Amino acid sequence: MKAQLPAAVPEIPVTDMNAALEYYQAKLGFDLDWGGAEGGIAGISQGDCRLFLTDAGFRQYHGNAPPVMIWLNMNSKQEVDELHQIWNAAGATIISSVESKPWKLHEFTASDLDGNLFRVFYDFSRDS
Repeated sequence: MKAQLPAAVPEIPVTDMNAALEYYQAKLGFDLDWGGAEGGIAGISQGDCRLFLTDAGFRQYHGNAPPVMIWLNMNSKQEVDELHQIWNAAGATIISSVESKPWKLHEFTASDLDGNLFRVFYDFSRDS
């Protein structure tokens, strides 16, 4: 019997918690659920996606550092296209435009202020 795992919650390293929170809220549409600069960690969410932002002080004992890559698995090409349009209109840093790749992913890449990357994709390899 295999254990059923919940959705993962990635830890995103940031250098300036207040600036990161502003970017994630204003440009990427996340909500602040709890925490912030005072404790060095914040929980943010958008829909079913949850992330932890952590500053250098919080991370010092584990040594994790930016940049990291987060993959966001969307349910359709249309969802990828729509999120690209929303983030682009909000002024998010778009690294690569939407494209259907030869490896069967419809994707684009965006960045936060610290160079952490979001690869937003839909796997169309099983589409009929």
